[in-house]
Parts: sequence; C-alpha cells; structure tokens
Amino acid sequence: MPETPPHLRQDLSPDPESANQESKFADQRCKEETGEEYDSSLREVKIPETRQRNYSKEKPYRCLQCGKSFTQASHLITHKRTHTGEKPYQCVQCGKSFAQAGTLKIHKRTHTGEKPYQCVQCGKSFARAANLKIHKRTHTGEKPYQCIQCEKSFSYASLLKRHKRTHTGEKPYQCVQCGKGFAEAGTFQIHKRTHTGEKPYQCLQCGKSFSRVSNLITHKRTHTGEKPYQCVQCGKSFAESGIFKIHKRTHTGEKPYQCVQCGKSFTQASHLMTHKRIHTGEKPYQCVLCGKSFSGASLHKRIHTGEKPYQCVLCGKSFSYASLLKRHKSIHTGEKPYQCVQCGKGFAEASLLKMHNRTHTGEKPYQCVQCGRSFTRASHLITHKRTHTGEKPYQCVECGKSFARASNLKRHKRTHPANIYQCTLCSKDFRTSGQLKHHQHSHTEEKADKRTEKKLKKSDIITPVNWVETVEVTVKDEKQDLDDVIHSGE
Repeated sequence: MPETPPHLRQDLSPDPESANQESKFADQRCKEETGEEYDSSLREVKIPETRQRNYSKEKPYRCLQCGKSFTQASHLITHKRTHTGEKPYQCVQCGKSFAQAGTLKIHKRTHTGEKPYQCVQCGKSFARAANLKIHKRTHTGEKPYQCIQCEKSFSYASLLKRHKRTHTGEKPYQCVQCGKGFAEAGTFQIHKRTHTGEKPYQCLQCGKSFSRVSNLITHKRTHTGEKPYQCVQCGKSFAESGIFKIHKRTHTGEKPYQCVQCGKSFTQASHLMTHKRIHTGEKPYQCVLCGKSFSGASLHKRIHTGEKPYQCVLCGKSFSYASLLKRHKSIHTGEKPYQCVQCGKGFAEASLLKMHNRTHTGEKPYQCVQCGRSFTRASHLITHKRTHTGEKPYQCVECGKSFARASNLKRHKRTHPANIYQCTLCSKDFRTSGQLKHHQHSHTEEKADKRTEKKLKKSDIITPVNWVETVEVTVKDEKQDLDDVIHSGE
C-alpha cells in the first residue's frame, strides 16, 4: 500500500482531545446499544477509518465461530451470546433473562403496561416501535413481502416465511413425545401443552385456565358479552372471528372443503372430516356406557343420562338437542320459511325441503352396498341395512320383544293392557287419550240439571294408569325414526 503523503498525515491523525471525545462517544453508543461498557481493546481502530467503513459498508468485526461479520464491535459482542447462551440482563420482577439490554427494556413494559408508540390514525398504542410500523400497514394496505412461487403478498416477513412452508412442506419443529411435526414454532409450543397439561392463561373473573391466549381472549367475551365481529349483510354479531368467517359463507354460498371421493362440498373443514368417515366406515367415538360407536362427536350420552338442556320458553317442554328445540318452535309460530319452488309446499326445516325435493327429482343418493337398493333418506338406508344384519335395537321393557324400528316398538306397546287411560267416573278403559276425551262427553250429557253442571277439567277425568305417552302413527313415527338415526351418529 503506498505511504500516506506527509501533508495529509496531520489531517488523518486526530489530536488527543478529539480522540478522547470520539472515545467517549463510542462508550456512550455502546452503552445505549448493548448496555455494557465498550471494550477498550477494540479502540485500536482509528475513527477516520471507521467513518470510511460506514460509507463503504465494510464489516471488520468477524465472529470466529460462525464467520458472520459486523460493522460495529458492540454488535459482535451481542452476537457472541448466541453461541455462549449468555443472558446478562435479568428482569427483577419475574427473573427472566435477556442477551440484550434493549430487549430487557422492551420486556419491562409487559409489567408496567407502558406503550409509548401510538398510531396517529386510530390511536392504538404499542410497546415496540417495530410493532407500530407493522400496524401502520393495516391502514395503508402495504404488503411488501411477496412469495416468488405464487406471487402472494404479505404484510409481515414472518407470514411470508410461514407461507413458504406450504410450498416446501417443511415442518422443522418436531415433538419428541409423539413425533408430530409443525411448520411454526408458536403452534409447536401450544402443542406441547397437550402433553404437559399446562394452561398458563387464566381468567381473573372465573378462574378458568387456557392453553392459548387467543382462547382466553375469546372466553372473556362470555363475561363482557362483547361480539366485535358483525356481519354487514344481516347485522348478526359474533364473539369469534372463526365463527364469523363461517357465517359469511351462508350469504356467499361458498363451500371450500370438497370430498375428493364423491365431490360433495362443505362450509367447514370439520364437516368434511366427519363426512369422509361415511366412505371409510370409521367410527372413532365410542360410548363407554353401551359401547355404541359414532363417526362424529355425539350427544348420545344424553340418552343414558336423560339430560334435556334445551327448553321451550313458550310451553316449557325440554329437548336433548338444540336442533329438536328449533324444530319444535315452528309448532308455535307455524313458520315454514323453506318453500318448494316446484309445488309451493312449505317446510319448517331446510333438511325437510331438501328431502322433499327428491320426490320431484327422483334422486336416491343413499345406496345399500349389499343389495344395491337406493333410498331418498339416509335413515331409510340405515333401517334397511337391518334386514341384512338382523339388528333389532328397539326392545320392549315389558316383554323383551325387539324391533328394527322405533315406530314398530311404539305400536307394540299398545298391545299391553296396562297401557290404558281410565275414566274416574265409570272406570272404563281406553287405548288413547283421544278416545277418553270423546267418552267424557257422554257423562256431561247425562247431567239433568244444566244449572249445576260443571265443566270437567282434564285432571278430574283423566288418570293414566301406568302412563305411556301415545302419538299418532304414520308420519310422526317415521319422523321419530329419522330423529333416532340423526342422533345415533349417522
């Protein structure tokens, strides 16, 4: 290298006073960036040379372990801690340690609640400047990170990194206990709690704990009644964004989850998963009381417990399932919002209209794999299968006789003489409550003194002996068969 000309040496060689000032500046800058004193052994570098490096982007400080280079000595010192694991900055409140003083400073705000960075557009505050910068993109719509494979853009680098794994299939985070792999560290962290049972997020109002902070946030809305997600089309509000997203599909008709075997589409992934079991025959949910298995998570247990948590506010009648209560309410309102476009017939439920439409189209989508016979309803196929298996799940508790259909069992119960309705005035027995009500008129006609005649109340006339509720056969019995099938995990 050529020797520096004598007339320039004085300009490049700092006088003692300026060198001392630069040294103090380096000390102060290092304290701000790393929280520790500047290493004096690194002051061999001349300040003019450092200035030149800033312009040329030179990185003279190199890590001997990994070869990574840095423009400042303080950055190298901080970097070395990634190899040593050293975390010299400790929080006095919770004991958590950090490798950098700046990170500790940010962490302290989780205790103090300080959020010094505020958005001028919406007023939302943040603990970190970087978070505010990212937040601003929600207003500008900026998505600076683009996938080179599908050209999809993202607001955050982390989202792009996560997205790339959908192309590569990479799952770098593996559970040592069950071997399951994950594409994201956060998802992996949450998964580990399924093994440890850890639920670090607790509700201060009721004490209930959760494994995810998002679940706690959603839970808190059960106390506040907050429903921040509102549908602009119908005005209905929701406490969870996921349920809101699913709801919007009722307006758009979108069904993004399609079965590759039969082509049927669904609005929810869980519905597709349950549907697939129709093809595989899988029934992973088993009742511990009776051993019966189901393809989907079932409320079958209520058959054993007798629990009926859904009550009609108009008549007080209770039901085991929300769907049955909804169906029952139409009896009071008479509402039939689902109308057939071909014949004009109205129905209280969408499923009943769907089944009715098949009387026009002739469609029979449910086929028996043993004999090839097809049916318009899944319940009819299930009942038909019993002709092949010989199964008779409905048993009379009085005589032990079994039946393939619930309606047949109901008819049979009426053959037992104990199941009667008795008149308290003449002790005459009747098979149905309707026959008894008709009979009571014969007593009122025999009253000679019309002035003293009293209107007979139902409680004065009807005393059921070994009461067994009777219902009309035909349509109602067939509907009962359908209910039995629906709640047996079809």
